[in-house]
Amino acid sequence: MALEHHYAVAVRWSGNRGTGTSGYRDYGRDHTVSAAGKHEIAGSADPSFRGDRDRWNPEELLLTSLSQCHMLSYLHAATTAGVTVVDYADDAVGTMAQTPDGGGHFTSVTLRPRVVITDASQLALAEELHREAQRMCFIASSVNFPVGHEPQITVAAPAAGAAAGGAEATGSATAAPGAASA
Repeated sequence: MALEHHYAVAVRWSGNRGTGTSGYRDYGRDHTVSAAGKHEIAGSADPSFRGDRDRWNPEELLLTSLSQCHMLSYLHAATTAGVTVVDYADDAVGTMAQTPDGGGHFTSVTLRPRVVITDASQLALAEELHREAQRMCFIASSVNFPVGHEPQITVAAPAAGAAAGGAEATGSATAAPGAASA
């Protein structure tokens, strides 16, 4: 029996400038996203669609969801495999194609995680775990476009005094672009 998880959010439009949606330029795209017990997220449209660049847009939030989900899945996979991760950062990018009818869709996302581990003998395993994280990520499993990975795995420098001169990283591995793609 599959486990089900249920989620609820509220989106509230705050862009009525007094005339509602009487014209394309007459209303704001500002809104808030909230969920019980959490801070609100200030949302808008992408600036290309008359949105406020200082607020999160749906495209950025989709990219954020993919990056966040992969990170959390990766940290779980690393823990299960006995790989100690001490730092993780991602600079994800995505491409959306707009269609002639005004619609559009994402065509790809590339995650670029930079992961720091503690054991140089686990570099290959740490890289392979990105494939496991891709398989486990609920969000990546729910989209209909490719989510690629360009991970960079490095080994943490020994603590000061642990090695002569506090040497820099003892090893690194960088996957070729798309090497860990699903």
